[in-house]
Amino acid sequence: MNLSAPTTPIFIISVVLAILAVLGSVTGIPIVSGNELWFALIAYLVLFVGNIATGL
Repeated sequence: MNLSAPTTPIFIISVVLAILAVLGSVTGIPIVSGNELWFALIAYLVLFVGNIATGL
């Protein structure tokens, strides 16, 4: 299995989702509040797929 660096858009999407997860737990953003774990998991899943898949 060859790993590749994720592209900038994939990395930014992952960072935004992770920041939303943290802010949702601290501030109580309506959409994120209660789903922080899912936002964090999806952020890391997006980053994982960006590392595994070539060209993403």
